[in-house]
Amino acid sequence: MKIIIPMAGRGSRLRPHTLTTPKPLVAIAGSPILNQLVKDTVKLIDEPIDEIIFIIGDPLFFNKEVEISLREIAKKYDAKPVIYRQLNPLGTGHAIMCAKPSLKGGAIVIYPDTLIRVDNNFDKNSDVVIWTKRVSNPEAYGVVKLNQKNEIIDLVEKPESFVSDLAVIGMYYFKEISQLKDKLEIVISNNKMNSGEYQINDGLLAMMKDGKKFLVGEVNEWLDCGDAKKCIKANKAMLTFLNQDGKRLISEKINLINAKIIPPCSIHQDVTIIDSTIGPHVSIGEGSKILKSSISNSIIQTNTSISNANLKKSMVGNNCIYNGNGQEINIGDFSELI
Repeated sequence: MKIIIPMAGRGSRLRPHTLTTPKPLVAIAGSPILNQLVKDTVKLIDEPIDEIIFIIGDPLFFNKEVEISLREIAKKYDAKPVIYRQLNPLGTGHAIMCAKPSLKGGAIVIYPDTLIRVDNNFDKNSDVVIWTKRVSNPEAYGVVKLNQKNEIIDLVEKPESFVSDLAVIGMYYFKEISQLKDKLEIVISNNKMNSGEYQINDGLLAMMKDGKKFLVGEVNEWLDCGDAKKCIKANKAMLTFLNQDGKRLISEKINLINAKIIPPCSIHQDVTIIDSTIGPHVSIGEGSKILKSSISNSIIQTNTSISNANLKKSMVGNNCIYNGNGQEINIGDFSELI
């Protein structure tokens, strides 16, 4: 089994946090989005992973350091890391076709924009499984249409009238992914584009017309990480889940002086907290320092210094300095001070 991860986008909605870090490598609840997504996918597959295929973008942004991080993720699961590049942002279908030499055999395709919680098995004898989540506002999403056998017979983008409440989350199983490759080759050769892009849905719909069996997979939780507000919401939910799972979230190698921690929180090693109250629902990255502050429901990344602050629903990046009593500021592009 292979895992294929198209991740060439620049994550513009999550700026400034994605100006130097690809969005899938932004940490939520103490771990990069991609790491958690791969972990949950491997658990779901429940069989050896032969390859993890990463489709990344411009080498000036997705540099050697990023490549090293991706290879380490694959090796953690004894899988061969394979890296392709999508240099032109021509859509989800085009991204998959950038990995054309690897498109054979069983595979799961995941778009790493979200975090999931899933504990149910799926039918590996089906030609395709599309994972979904029930939503209260299906008109805002792409949804699946089912027949009386609960098989998927259509994909509808942002339906104007009710089709179903099962929103597509960007995770797909293929018993033989070469079948998708063959259909996407036709889509691209015929220059069939939607909004200037080649979409995976056109390949999937062509497979349906050939009579392939499509089934629904349903996740327990689907946490969007598209922008800072959604990341903070996802961080809160994941910390709650991980705490319920009994996972150790706070390193033993931290320095606490007159500090109060209200769980659940994720605190990495070499963090110093002095005269402060942290939590609930706070993640603090390695090497950060917190002085005379109160922080709740927030994400603080690595090697950041915060003092004299009262922060709620906040997201602070790597290598930042914030003094709540300060009168001089140095804020870069796409930053917010509310």
